This record gives sequence, structure tokens and C-alpha cells, in this order.
Amino acid sequence: MSNSRRPNIRMIPASIPVKKRVAIYCRVSTSRSSQEESLEAQKNGLEKMVKDNPNWSLFKVYMDKESGKNIYRPGFHDMLLDSYDNYFDIILVKSISRFNRNTVDLLDTVNKLRGLGIEVIFIKENISSKDRDSDIIMALSASLAQSESESLSEAIKWGLKRGFESGESKLYTRKSFGYSQGETGELVINEKQAAVVRKIFDLYLRGYSVGMIIKELSYTNTKSPQGKDKWSKRAIQTMLKNEKYIGDVILGKTYTGAFPNNKQKVNNGEKEQYLIKDAHEPIISHEVFEQVQKAIKCRSNIEVVDGEAKRKNIHYSAGEVRRYQRNEKSSLDIFRKMVRH
Repeated sequence: MSNSRRPNIRMIPASIPVKKRVAIYCRVSTSRSSQEESLEAQKNGLEKMVKDNPNWSLFKVYMDKESGKNIYRPGFHDMLLDSYDNYFDIILVKSISRFNRNTVDLLDTVNKLRGLGIEVIFIKENISSKDRDSDIIMALSASLAQSESESLSEAIKWGLKRGFESGESKLYTRKSFGYSQGETGELVINEKQAAVVRKIFDLYLRGYSVGMIIKELSYTNTKSPQGKDKWSKRAIQTMLKNEKYIGDVILGKTYTGAFPNNKQKVNNGEKEQYLIKDAHEPIISHEVFEQVQKAIKCRSNIEVVDGEAKRKNIHYSAGEVRRYQRNEKSSLDIFRKMVRH
């Protein structure tokens, strides 16, 4: 007896592969304009790789211009936060050195991402974090990058120090407001700017506070060194302490810490400093400059007692300044009467 029933056949449609979401990370070592093209080149090259792969789709490009030696990188930080929200499946990076030069931090980050199911692909080294054997290669590559960066950092510091000691450093003739550079690179007085410098020193000795000086400069439409209408307090304070205005130059006022956190610090005697006296023509006399330094110290509301910073009991009245100015007292007498202990 023949079976007349037709077989029950159900068609199973072909599955459409889901594209993997790709995040791109780019970084350059400095924020100088010369590095902009490098950052854009990284971005364009990695975007093309994603576009050319039919199984990938671009989620987002994360970028940093800060140094990889810094602890905090905004783009990198945002990418890690997004990884916890499962926004992408793959992180594409040009090289291990762009991702992290510190071996321990690199492996720790890669392992965390691996635990979240995220693959990290390094193009230059041609390795993927999916392959457990790649950890050894990553560690070696990061160690080489870290060593290279550390050696470069020390070489730069050594070069700067030799330039300071020999007097050949171009930093000795770096321009300050009030000066221009001559044909051979030496500092020469810019008379228009120098008049502003002298005015600022004079106003300070006449009893003006930094805030009052800023108002006076604004009232007379005197542009800041950056060409802005309003001067910053920092610009005035720096100018009043700048030894270049008496013809001297001191280098080594700041220094960078040890690798990897090469943050710039104020040199309070921890490192050597280098002084060249009478390096160029002065704008301010030594006498005026010293009076200003004493005035700054006396007006400061902070004093150090037994190694501890404390506030002083000082009353500094703008009204008194104006009253003394009207009486045309000498700058030193004005200052003495304004400071009350």
C-alpha cells in the first residue's frame, strides 16, 4: 500500500550574520599642532579597515592628544566606561604603544576587556587579545615601548641640562612681553610693550593690587600679551616676578618628575637652576625690582611659621590706596601704611 501523504517540509531561511561593532582608539604623544595630521592619519586608516570589512560596523572613534604617560586620558576613560555598557565588541588600535606603554596596566586592561567579551586588535603587531598566547607578545611589545619612552625622556632631560650648563640653550633668549628677538636671536627691548611693563611695576609700587592693575589696563585699552582685552591675574603676577626685566635669566624654574608620570613641577630647590646675569638690556632697574619683590612678600596673606603655612592678619584697603595717591605720598610710605600687622 503506497503512502500518499506528502512530507512536511519547512524551509529554514539563511541566517544573516550580525556585524560586530567596532570602537577605534587613536592617540598621539603630544597636543602640538604638528601631531594633528598623525592623529587624523590614525583615524582615517583605522576607519578604512572597518569600512572594508563586511562583518564590521563602526561604533565610535575615541581619541586622545595627551601623553600616554599621563594617568588620565579622557578618550581612553570614556571608551572603558562604554565597554561596561556593552556598546561594542572590538577595539581597534594602531599599535600597543598607542594603547598603553605600561606593561602591567596594558595586560590588566586587556584582561578586563576580555572578561567583558571585548576583543582588542593591535594592527601593527598583528595580534588579537582573543589569542591567549598573544599576552606574551603584548607584554614584550609594551616593555619595549616603555623602555624606549623612558630612554627618550631621560635623553631630553640630559640635553636640556647640557644646554643650560653651556649657555647655548635657546630658552635663554625666549621672548617675554616687553622684548623682541633681534636678527641673531638676541633679546631686544620692544619699546611699546616695555612701556606697559614699566607702568605695571610703577602701579604696583604705588599701591595698586593686581586686580586694580587689571582694571587700569582695561580702562586704557591696553592689550594683554595674547592680544586680549582683559589681562589675567597670572600674567601680572608672573611679570612682577620675572627677572628678565632686570636683564637676568634663570632657567630650571620647573622640572619634570620621574617616568612614567612626567608631570611638570615648580622647582623649590629640589633641582639645579642656572642664572645668567646681564644677559640682555634691562627694562626695570634692580632697585625697583627688589622693592616689588619685598612688596609682594609683605602683601602676601600667607606666611610660613615653623614649616607651616598660616594666614597673616593683614587688611589691604583699596580706599586707602586712593587716599594715599591723592596725597602724593611716596610709594614706600604708601605701602607701609597699607600693611597692618
